[in-house]
Amino acid sequence: MCHVCVMERVKSEMLSRRALFRVGAAGAAAATLGAGLAPRPALAQGHTDVMDMTHLLTEDFPTFFGEQWAHKIPVFNFDEHGLFGNEWRLNEHVGTHMDAPLHFSRDGLSVDELPVRNFVAPLCVIDIRERADADPDTSVTPDDIAAWTAAHGPIPDGACVAMLSGWDAHVRTPKFRNADDEGVMHFPGFHGEAAAMLLETGAASIAVDTLSLDPGPSADIPVHLSWLPANRFGVECMANLAGVPAAGATVIIAPPKLEGGSGGTTRVFTLV
Repeated sequence: MCHVCVMERVKSEMLSRRALFRVGAAGAAAATLGAGLAPRPALAQGHTDVMDMTHLLTEDFPTFFGEQWAHKIPVFNFDEHGLFGNEWRLNEHVGTHMDAPLHFSRDGLSVDELPVRNFVAPLCVIDIRERADADPDTSVTPDDIAAWTAAHGPIPDGACVAMLSGWDAHVRTPKFRNADDEGVMHFPGFHGEAAAMLLETGAASIAVDTLSLDPGPSADIPVHLSWLPANRFGVECMANLAGVPAAGATVIIAPPKLEGGSGGTTRVFTLV
């Protein structure tokens, strides 16, 4: 069948479907209202709300090396084709994204090999905003972890331990990378000793609201080189951690299932 014929058939089917949807919309709305008092299954275990922890991905999203890693290419539009669609070309590590073990471990698990049970996890939020405001090179330390456990109990098995530095507020400004005249970036991350301490727990992942699990000026990146080779993963560029409690929430981390992927742009949300 010719290309033009396909497009015309698509337009015809879209018009007929729109008419069908209009007829069915009233009934669907009534059914939804009638079921309004029924609990939503995802929130049936005591959660009352869902928080989006993902930054909007745009072509100019800041990246670790300062290069453009997201490209949106228009493919279809309604005027010409009767439908709409874009092609996205992405680096695996742009936007809110996962670092799979393979990213820094030759024998590490790729993103498609990670156990999906670790993508739904108790969320432990360690707040270092006050220090980060005064010192962008600060980090999550063993003392911070000890203070969290003193207040909330042991790190749960399978947990995601997240750094709240408040850095997500800078995502649309040069301060997100915060590079000096020599190109060295300055933003918070996990200290290597904190990562070593968490490796002694059952935590499955760590997360940051900055561009890297390690602090910006770190040249030897001890967190990447210890955490990921242990077949645990990380999430970078998290958003809205200030809107969730320090303990008690459940985070859902949904990376793409890319064959042999070292990570991937990820949708993250939290049940609170």
